Amino acid sequence: MAESEKKALVAMSGGVDSSVAAYLMKEKGYSPIGVTMMLHENDEGSIKGTHSCCTQDDIEDARVVASYLGIPFNVVNFLDGFKEKIIDKFIETYLKGETPNPCIDCNKYMKFGRLFEMADEQGCECVVTGHYATVEKDEQTGRYRLRRAKDRKKDQTYVLYFLSQEQLARLVFPLGEYEKEDVRDLAEAQNLIVARKHDSQDICFVPDGDYAGFIERDAAPQVKAALEEAKDSNDPANKSAEGESTYGKFIDKNGHILGVHKGYYHYTIGQRKGLGISAEAPLYVVDIIPKTNEVVLGSNDDLFRREVEAYDFNLISLPEPDNDLVLRVTAKVRYRAVDTPGTITIRKDGTATMLFDEPVRAVTPGQSLVIYDGEYCLGGGIITDNKYVNKED
Repeated sequence: MAESEKKALVAMSGGVDSSVAAYLMKEKGYSPIGVTMMLHENDEGSIKGTHSCCTQDDIEDARVVASYLGIPFNVVNFLDGFKEKIIDKFIETYLKGETPNPCIDCNKYMKFGRLFEMADEQGCECVVTGHYATVEKDEQTGRYRLRRAKDRKKDQTYVLYFLSQEQLARLVFPLGEYEKEDVRDLAEAQNLIVARKHDSQDICFVPDGDYAGFIERDAAPQVKAALEEAKDSNDPANKSAEGESTYGKFIDKNGHILGVHKGYYHYTIGQRKGLGISAEAPLYVVDIIPKTNEVVLGSNDDLFRREVEAYDFNLISLPEPDNDLVLRVTAKVRYRAVDTPGTITIRKDGTATMLFDEPVRAVTPGQSLVIYDGEYCLGGGIITDNKYVNKED
């Protein structure tokens, strides 16, 4: 196949990054086919002032850019499975007292799987996205590796830790060697209408950022019934200062009641604002106990811990271990976290234990533990088991 006949399926979100990715693939001699994925039906996604993705405006922007670049463009209905795999899991995770990362789940279970199916249908040899990351092939091992982006502030390897060798072999991330401002400048030089468009930040199906409100509106009837049952209006301790019924209690780590709250799913580990509790020293959420409808508050010191457990652990470029695999790595417990060195033990059953050299702050179940060897992302898994541990211990 001649270079000019190589087809590339480009996921176009309607933002500047994916638009420039499409342009760069065309410049490399590929024949790009643009595709925008319609993942959910949410009219609220078009609320002005939100930074959500996947809105009707985004779809139209992607269509205009594709037309300007002179490449085919398709809007594909990916609604099937989105509620079950992404939205329902989002709600269930919060109701377990954890904090989900639905964008990682969406990439893993919806976008990448479907994109490769479409690429095969369209005869495309590669799948292209606007993520800030780089794929390299290790000539010695023959395996593909996921390397951090040149722009470390925009690096997105954290949200790509689930990728397989089969996927990496066909993935292209054209923006991996670019700084974000260079991407915007390039878009502007090519007169792309999205050159200065804001980046999407909000969860697409919760554009107003009110996660608790979304859970209360969209939770299944049996979940709502369980929440109402937990709302014990006969217990004086479950009354706010205004006499309103609440869902449970704020307690300290010794079990002393500090106040009442309106639902444990309103909170996440490390949260300080919005607690409505007066205290001599700042209080933070250090644990969430759904079974007893309690939110544990403590000091900043209570947020630090060295040992982190994870499950569903994926290794990107290393073979799956036959026995326990012990590695010296750096790791992040959230997207914006600083790399911290430590030792990880990865087991054959997909579970892992990370022991950091120094305590890390606000380890949150439901988020991801992602490990690195220098510039390369080795893999990651879902954090589980939150137990507050004083950093002096």
